[in-house]
Amino acid sequence: MNFLDLIWHILDFAAPAVLLGVISATAAKWLWRGALRGTPWLQLGAWAAASSLLACVAGLLITGRDGKMVTYAAMVLACAATLWWRARGR
Repeated sequence: MNFLDLIWHILDFAAPAVLLGVISATAAKWLWRGALRGTPWLQLGAWAAASSLLACVAGLLITGRDGKMVTYAAMVLACAATLWWRARGR
């Protein structure tokens, strides 16, 4: 595997978590306008994407494979918990 293949593998691994974070942050800013008024969208998206990526890495380490449904469920739960914490934890 050359360096370019390694970069593509890492980007493909992180893409679902980042996409989930971006979509969830957008939806959260739209649904919880009052509670998230002071939180910038980029910061909210970064928190959501980071928690999703952490769940994705944990799923890879626990199951030994990427792309398991339990890992994706953990990503959604981690993202939702992070957004809830950011909205209600102030």
